[in-house]
Amino acid sequence: MLPVYNIFLGACAKMNNIIHANKCLDLMERRMVGKNEVTYSELLKLAVWQQNLSAVHEIWKDYVKHYSMSIMSLRKFIWSFTRLGDLKSAYETLQHMVALAVRGRLFIRTNVEGKLCSSRLDIPIPSNGEVTLKEDSVVLKIDSHVEQCTVSSTQNGEIENARMCLLNKYKGMPMMKVLRWSFSDVIHACAQAQNGGLAEELMQQMQNIGLQPSSHTFDGFVRAIVRERGFSDGMKALKLMRQWNLKPYDPTLLTISIDCSRALELDLSEVLLDEISECYHPHAFNALLTACKAMDQPERAVHVFAKMKQLKLQPDIRTYELLFSLFGNVNAPYEEGNMLSQVDASKRINAIELDMAKNGLQHSHQSMKNLLKALGAEGMITELIQYLHVAEDLFCGDNTYLRMPIYKTVLHALVEAKESHKAVEIFKNMRAFGFPLDAAIYNVMIDCCSIIRCFKSACALVSVMIRNGFYPQTITYTTLTKILLEDENFDEAWNLLDQAISEGNQIDVVFYNTILQKACEKGRIDVIEFIVEQMHRDKVQPDPSTCECVFTAYVDQGFHSTAVEVLCVLSMRMLCKEASILQEKRTEFEDLILSEDLEAESRILQFFKDSEENLAIAMLNLRWCATVGFQIYWPPSESQWARRLLTNYDFRRGTTL
Repeated sequence: MLPVYNIFLGACAKMNNIIHANKCLDLMERRMVGKNEVTYSELLKLAVWQQNLSAVHEIWKDYVKHYSMSIMSLRKFIWSFTRLGDLKSAYETLQHMVALAVRGRLFIRTNVEGKLCSSRLDIPIPSNGEVTLKEDSVVLKIDSHVEQCTVSSTQNGEIENARMCLLNKYKGMPMMKVLRWSFSDVIHACAQAQNGGLAEELMQQMQNIGLQPSSHTFDGFVRAIVRERGFSDGMKALKLMRQWNLKPYDPTLLTISIDCSRALELDLSEVLLDEISECYHPHAFNALLTACKAMDQPERAVHVFAKMKQLKLQPDIRTYELLFSLFGNVNAPYEEGNMLSQVDASKRINAIELDMAKNGLQHSHQSMKNLLKALGAEGMITELIQYLHVAEDLFCGDNTYLRMPIYKTVLHALVEAKESHKAVEIFKNMRAFGFPLDAAIYNVMIDCCSIIRCFKSACALVSVMIRNGFYPQTITYTTLTKILLEDENFDEAWNLLDQAISEGNQIDVVFYNTILQKACEKGRIDVIEFIVEQMHRDKVQPDPSTCECVFTAYVDQGFHSTAVEVLCVLSMRMLCKEASILQEKRTEFEDLILSEDLEAESRILQFFKDSEENLAIAMLNLRWCATVGFQIYWPPSESQWARRLLTNYDFRRGTTL
């Protein structure tokens, strides 16, 4: 009769029907039908489908009352614990299996159907001792001998050598295959728990007992360590697999590729993607497209998208969001859009939208935002407004917070294109529809006032901004200063600077450059020298724009020698904020700046690749100054020009600009 009950329980497990399973168990209990290993196996499946970890532990307790552990039953319990995320119990049960294996207590055979099964008869035999899962370790009481297998299962070399000797005689036997499966299950659970340390320990234990990991084992191991330690450890695992002639699974390659993309290792990521044979989700390709965007490499992104097409991998909406960001505009940010680039951009956008439609996807908020940003960058204002209306219709049912980024993008684009009237119209509509305006929106509209050169309107917006709980920031004062400087009101601009500082704002180089650029245009050397000294006192480092403005101002006035001296001083200040640090690195910097070796410039250019553009530009400036025969001052405060600015500052501070 028992096989009939087991068949019924198996059907309940497949249908995930706990109600009928419980009725079956009640009936078995009333008729005093005992359970065998098949019964427990079907119950485990049902408990796992129900995501009921406590039930699995109850089945464990009941099982050990009637049976001594077999390798297949241990395997099924390990499988159950790993599927339910109980890494601790899975690990402890695995150590139990290993302990029994090295004692020669686990045997397995192949039945007539070629399936693995236990070599013993399926007759309940109570265990010789008590087997329990405790909180800190597996406690095994076998033949009155107590053995503890704790987390540090490889306590010393002697134990591991003994295990190797005991298990060497089982090489090639089915038992080793089941052990490998169980190790793989637990290592995959380590990946889910992001426990790379335990995964590494288990891999080491496998080697110690003579088990060679499979490709499946490595897949879990790579997932565990890459999330915790990065792609380099994943590449080491990949190298080891190839040494053992193991072919990595596609998910293994995808896992490492994703982390390579995150680390902006684009070449390595693309090589790994080229190795895969099939893929069912575009995560890894999206990660590489994101890296292409970060590194400004749209040409590589074309190859990535082509690889997706080759694999017949359907893009998701994230893919299209990235495609609009990568290919939506042609010239920006390097050049302004023109008629030719706008036609090209329009073709690209249409092609991406057609591909979206073919795959049954419609715009997300992010894809629409990226599209609008691309249109704004190309100066395609008519199309920008048209797509804004499309977005309004598409997302009309969404709340205003979700739609806010779209309106911000449009406002930024309109202000950049100096379309002030359209920007004002949209701003009024936003207020009318009750959009929650934030500081960023107000700052955009204050910038809009700089187009019409209306300081009064800008001040009115600042007043509304403050009433709504948003206090002026550095960017607000920068924009207000820009408006004042259109009328060459340097005195009032300086008053705004004082006010911004008094309110606790951290004044940045952009603010100072705003004044320097206008002073350069108007030939106001006195203003430039005052601002440069103020920057130095405020410990605000110059940037390439600062150097260009100040250098150009002196050249335009015919002070060529001073211009080179100025460039030298400002470039030195770009290298280091503190004079003491500059002196510490003097030898290192001089080696690059003064060296006649052609490799010196190549080493300087390397800073561009490391995203240290300011450092690279400063060194190239200084190298040019040295080439034309100008003295490099260490520190820059020894320059006569720098000394003069220091001397004149206090006098000018008490007067108007």
